[in-house]
Amino acid sequence: EFSNPNGEILEKDQTFRLDLDEAQGDNTRVMLPHPEIIAASEVGHVLLVDDGKVKLTVIDKGEKHLDCRVDVPGKISNRKGVNTPDSVLDISPLTPKDRSDLEYMIKIGVDWVALSFVQQPGDIEEIHSLIDQHLAEDAFRPAVMAKIEKPSCFVGDNLERIVDLCDGIMVARGDLGVECAPEDVPLLQKQIIDTCRRAGKPVVVATQMLESMIESPTPTRAEASDVATAIYDGADAIMLSAESAAGKFPEESVAMQQRIINRVESDPHYHKYLDQLSMSKKDTATDAITTAARQIAQTVKAKAIVCFTLQGSTVLRAAQERATVPVLGITPFKETARQLVMSWGVYPDLPRSGSFGFSADDEDFFNYENPAVDEQADDFDMVLKNACRAALRKGLVSDPNDLLVVTAGIPFGTPGAANIIRLLPAAGPSCWDGVCRVEDV
Repeated sequence: EFSNPNGEILEKDQTFRLDLDEAQGDNTRVMLPHPEIIAASEVGHVLLVDDGKVKLTVIDKGEKHLDCRVDVPGKISNRKGVNTPDSVLDISPLTPKDRSDLEYMIKIGVDWVALSFVQQPGDIEEIHSLIDQHLAEDAFRPAVMAKIEKPSCFVGDNLERIVDLCDGIMVARGDLGVECAPEDVPLLQKQIIDTCRRAGKPVVVATQMLESMIESPTPTRAEASDVATAIYDGADAIMLSAESAAGKFPEESVAMQQRIINRVESDPHYHKYLDQLSMSKKDTATDAITTAARQIAQTVKAKAIVCFTLQGSTVLRAAQERATVPVLGITPFKETARQLVMSWGVYPDLPRSGSFGFSADDEDFFNYENPAVDEQADDFDMVLKNACRAALRKGLVSDPNDLLVVTAGIPFGTPGAANIIRLLPAAGPSCWDGVCRVEDV
């Protein structure tokens, strides 16, 4: 801490020392309570204080101190962050408090856990290991999201490995923009989104999307263009930060983002841009069925693709295709349904009896508290009827002749097995082209 509670003003080209001395600081030195930063920094490395408002360059190094030249002058005060764009710190991204919070979150059953300041794939392996330690045997595993905001994520194949280990990625452009050159951030954003799309993992673009709406009821035109670019790039979700958390116009900010989303997704160029990214396909029945479902839906102008899934893998594969229609993901597990909300174009639905093939009355149709897979529910016609009912509940169909493309895996209960595709009208599997079969009672 500084002896002056208001901090100190650093002048350009002056020398400023960061050390481990607990004495109060002044305009020549201050304690940096992170010995790992001192250890990892070398002469010539840049240190950015308070989101880059002050820029220091290391000119000399000792065992317990760094002497720095002030390249960008400004005010430095207590408890400001220090970014190290040139260094990979030999520390865990999880503080002791983070570990305690993670244990608590696992106990209460959160759906997603996001890890900040990921530097390398080992950071994700570490959080998975901690989840394994604390997760009860019968508990649902939370999904892990990595916030990409360090340049080290782009060294070698780090990004691909991080994406492979995670369930989702966040493009955290605030700190990424501090540690990387501003002109690099748009390119890195596109690289992250493309990598996630190829891997079939949801990707969120966040930070400073509509920054001016913290104080203003309308965004700048550049901000609107920035939000639209993230959508054109193929992001699964876009996220507000201070605009809705601490701004003066939170509702207007959310409404503005939704307006931009609606406008971009109605643009004929939108799907042309999405289709430009080639997707690698595996030689599996699931990939074949999912690809065919997208093509059929586009050909017959279906209203939705309906996927029955247990853990969400089939729905994620359908979302990866970026179909021209919504994807209705039906799962018997409420945790899977909530996790799927993050994915592009997905409308999750929980069967009202907690199983795929149910015959419950409409009055007793929902059982969110105790979902279960009914192994005896093998009446495929009943399953198809329930797909139609779910599409109607979600408002995806409005006419009995509206078409749905349904994918499922038989036998039910086999994760990742999609081996059936069916085209049917919203009126149900017993109808076609306005004519319905009369069943014997």
